[in-house]
Amino acid sequence: MSFTAAHRGGAGPPLVLLHGFTDTWRTWELVLPALERERDVLALTLPGHAGGPPLPDPVTGDAAVDAVERAMDAAGFGTAAVAGTSLGGYVALQLAARGRASAVTALAPAGGWAAGDETFRETLTYFTDMQELLRAAAVHAEAIVSTREGRRRATAFMAESYEHIPPELIVHLMRGAADCPAVGPLIDLALRDGWPLDPEPIGCPVRFVWGTADRILEWPRTAARYRALFPQADWVELDGVGHCPQLDVPLETAQLILGWS
Repeated sequence: MSFTAAHRGGAGPPLVLLHGFTDTWRTWELVLPALERERDVLALTLPGHAGGPPLPDPVTGDAAVDAVERAMDAAGFGTAAVAGTSLGGYVALQLAARGRASAVTALAPAGGWAAGDETFRETLTYFTDMQELLRAAAVHAEAIVSTREGRRRATAFMAESYEHIPPELIVHLMRGAADCPAVGPLIDLALRDGWPLDPEPIGCPVRFVWGTADRILEWPRTAARYRALFPQADWVELDGVGHCPQLDVPLETAQLILGWS
């Protein structure tokens, strides 16, 4: 199975898509047809993820956003609307702080934890444990997704609705997460620095989208930090939707992005 650094397609105003921790750009595959009818879409694989550029040594909190800026420069995007999920949502907000985002749609973004807030540690433990399980399961991925129950279990922490997700895409995401060298370095970085975010430089419109059935960054508890940081932001609550709305409810997610970009 091959992993690639980026996908570009469509025509119109620029739109950058950023995936979550351990994913690849293909997490956006189900929303791309709708987005590319109206936007020039650049979907990127973040550094240290399967198919993406390597992480710098030592790893810093700017590693991902620096890489995205370089990719935007290469694509000829001075600014762009940016949509990101989980880690990608955090990086999207970092881009906005640098003046590179014209609008941000952040789907259950990671990061932003206040000093002294230790709740993120349980989330990081999940990713460490999950990668160990996936490394064992990845060699059997095709067999796992060949059954309805296998597909349900494989997508349980991504989406509540799973039957529309192509089995081949589930296999790709499983193997990408199992083969993600960024897990250790980025978790160490988060444990040391907490992935902080200063909202003061962010002047573009920001929309937060959160699924009420998110099993990784639970609603509304883990969203409270961003409500405090961005009291004027737009908020969309998706009832019964999991951590990855782009997989769970792709058409609705595409409309939420297009309506804000």
